[in-house]
Amino acid sequence: MQLIQQIAFIILAGVSIFLFAKKVGEIRRNILLGRDEDLNDNPGQRWKNMTLLALGQQKMFKKPLPAFLHLAVYAGFIIINIEILEILLDGVLGHHRLFAAPLGSLYAVLIGFFEILAVLVLVSCLIFLGRRNITKVRRLNLKELNGWPRNDANIILITEVILMSLFLTMNTADLVLQSRGAEHYTITSQFWITSNFTGMFENLSNETLIGIERTGWWLHIIGVLIFMNYLPYSKHFHIILAFPNAYYMRLKPQGEMKNMKEIQNEVLYMMQPELAPAAPTDGSQPVQQRFGAKDIMDLSWKNLLDAYSCTECGRCTAACPANLTGKALSPRKIMMDTRDRLEEVGENINKNKTFQDDGKSLVHDYITVEELRACTTCQACVEACPVGIEPLDIIQQLRRYLVMEESNSPQEWNLMFGNVENNMAPWKFSPDERDKWAEELNAQA
Repeated sequence: MQLIQQIAFIILAGVSIFLFAKKVGEIRRNILLGRDEDLNDNPGQRWKNMTLLALGQQKMFKKPLPAFLHLAVYAGFIIINIEILEILLDGVLGHHRLFAAPLGSLYAVLIGFFEILAVLVLVSCLIFLGRRNITKVRRLNLKELNGWPRNDANIILITEVILMSLFLTMNTADLVLQSRGAEHYTITSQFWITSNFTGMFENLSNETLIGIERTGWWLHIIGVLIFMNYLPYSKHFHIILAFPNAYYMRLKPQGEMKNMKEIQNEVLYMMQPELAPAAPTDGSQPVQQRFGAKDIMDLSWKNLLDAYSCTECGRCTAACPANLTGKALSPRKIMMDTRDRLEEVGENINKNKTFQDDGKSLVHDYITVEELRACTTCQACVEACPVGIEPLDIIQQLRRYLVMEESNSPQEWNLMFGNVENNMAPWKFSPDERDKWAEELNAQA
């Protein structure tokens, strides 16, 4: 019987790890569909950013209470995985509490610490469920979360509550079985939380207790393996991607716009034609350059990593002045749309081996012109993001495509562009008129 359980456990764990690795590989491939961008400078500052933002959650502590609850869930998720390591080894080797003997009295201290974390995770998740579904915090109930995004958040929180409850129930039954000297149950010291609840199980038979403990053990590890494979399909994959995303943050000053190398080259070649690349000699057509971004392949890999790292917390949208005044723009939706389009392209590649044109694009089919024009480029969304995501960079690139390739801009903008082109200034006056005005000012002075 024990051997059958071991074989079943090894097959279950092996299939789960294979499926997780396969999906992670697809996400990596999708991110690398983006353009190259060199973000390897100043590694010292990058390690600092990753430590403060991803590990230390520095920006979250602008609001201490939600930050503490989030930290409890995060620490619980990371640290309790040490207990998962023991469960995995127990399952493979057919042992029970493998680490208890080598760690001695320290083992009960560790389990007691894990139990405190489990309680904190459980309480925090219940509060988060209440904020989303009862008190209805505005940023957690905007229309872009309708449907799957809202269900995804609730599924994760409920799953965490169930997993922590199973962990605590399993330990309580285990302690009672230890006190009765049941075979297979290694004697340990009392655990800090569950030792206070053993009275609930005192009247149960050993067989019933073993059934409760084993059911809790199996459901807990099966739940963990399902959760692991659910993560890459969920916004909660940010638990992993927040670290590389914080490391590869752009280090330029906030508000600094990126010059378009393509336009600079056009001006350079006009002034110095000898620097222009030679036309192909084999009769082929030169590769047409894209000004701005129309689809996800025109964005950089960092933009695409941003999309997968977004946890849809909505702090960017809550800080966006355009959204607060009722305009269509929501920086969170920009990131969600980018990820949705990226997943669609990935499925296209899975099906056809290479991407086959589906007649769709990120702009128009996912993100509307109205949303893009509403942005004031104030950087509030970038400043608000806890893990350094930049919705503004995507907005700027899409808007550049609209203006430079589709000439899709408001009449007021077109007048300004015409004046800049003809008069070298946003106003309708010619350079001669401005020189004459300056001379008159000097004469008066």
